[in-house]
Amino acid sequence: MGRIVGQIAKGLGITLLFAVIALCLAVTIVPLFLDQIYYRGPVSRHYDGARFFNPDGEIGLPVPPGSNPRGFVARWLTGQDDRPAWPDAVAVKPSRPPAFAAPRGMVATWVGHATVLVQAAGLNILTDPIWSDHAGPFPPLGPKRVAQPGVRFDDLPKIDLILVSHNHYDHMDIPTLKRLWERDRPKIVTSLGNDAILKANGIPSTALDWGQSVSGAALRGLGDDTVIQCENYEHCPDYRVHVLRSHHWSSRWNTDRSRALWSSFVIETRAGNIFFAGDTGAGDMAWPEEAARLGPIRLAMIPIGAFRFYPGQMQSDAHIGPEQAVQVFEKLRASTAIPIHWGTFRLSYEKWGTPPRMLELALRCEGIERKRFAPLRAGQSILVPGYAPVPRGTKHCDRRAIAALE
Repeated sequence: MGRIVGQIAKGLGITLLFAVIALCLAVTIVPLFLDQIYYRGPVSRHYDGARFFNPDGEIGLPVPPGSNPRGFVARWLTGQDDRPAWPDAVAVKPSRPPAFAAPRGMVATWVGHATVLVQAAGLNILTDPIWSDHAGPFPPLGPKRVAQPGVRFDDLPKIDLILVSHNHYDHMDIPTLKRLWERDRPKIVTSLGNDAILKANGIPSTALDWGQSVSGAALRGLGDDTVIQCENYEHCPDYRVHVLRSHHWSSRWNTDRSRALWSSFVIETRAGNIFFAGDTGAGDMAWPEEAARLGPIRLAMIPIGAFRFYPGQMQSDAHIGPEQAVQVFEKLRASTAIPIHWGTFRLSYEKWGTPPRMLELALRCEGIERKRFAPLRAGQSILVPGYAPVPRGTKHCDRRAIAALE
């Protein structure tokens, strides 16, 4: 009996030893395998020859002052950080958009998270489309949707243009992008390095650096990689996409951090300019002014959620909160805005309804009409009014009410 027990113990010891060796090898080898090189090019103001960076300051972990970063991250990943409760599901009434908007018209439908269907001047545009149930590498890994898409995939009109701001899973959803490519063959515009990820999945795209632009004429008539400068926009038949600076980071596996670029966008259309922030922190707050210099912005899509990772936090390096979103709206000199990046996937600490409630209070602080930057329900559409400067009313600011929101 003792001999049998000894043999079992010896076998378990050998198994444990091999498990430890395998774990050590995995820790050593797997990160190297997952660290993909998505882009190679010359050094620039935001690329050091290996990784991209924010020229206005790097992204730090949103850790409470005085706390242990590793312990905080572990509690956040496991949901053991006493975060306020979220609903398991939110009621959504999907809408069925028309085939396209009138030549000078503009209609926007919030699908959820950073996904918006913008129909302008006969174009159907999607931003960071995600129809998957989870935002992660393998289902069911990653945050689960609490709000289903506001437009059923099969009810989408034919898509002409897709913008992909960066490669985080809640913004670059490969299953959705593959379905859209196979169905509609849309033109996909993104920033440097992200095209390598898309290409590896059979999805062609055009990747540009900050400050570069591409016109609809080039994309449709001259090849996917043609970048041109139109001296007169009237000679650009459909649209022109500008890839612009934002303040964020990128990664699919953590070890590939900042191997691909992140960006915001301005789309020039015959119905007016459209701004899409993608995902961004405040940084130096000069980037919205760069977008504003391209001309009046009829519609802006600005994130307001996932800004809080511990009680009382009002923004993180990587995500603006509602107060910063209002500042972005002002710096853009936009006429109308839609708040995005909230209420779909749980990514942070604030309550489900905190971002829109805080946004309304922040707008009052600046005397801006709520209708100029009003939250939508998933599936809700708005007819975007023509461009007009935003009038200022009386400011009613209750900082204590803002600070009291969880």
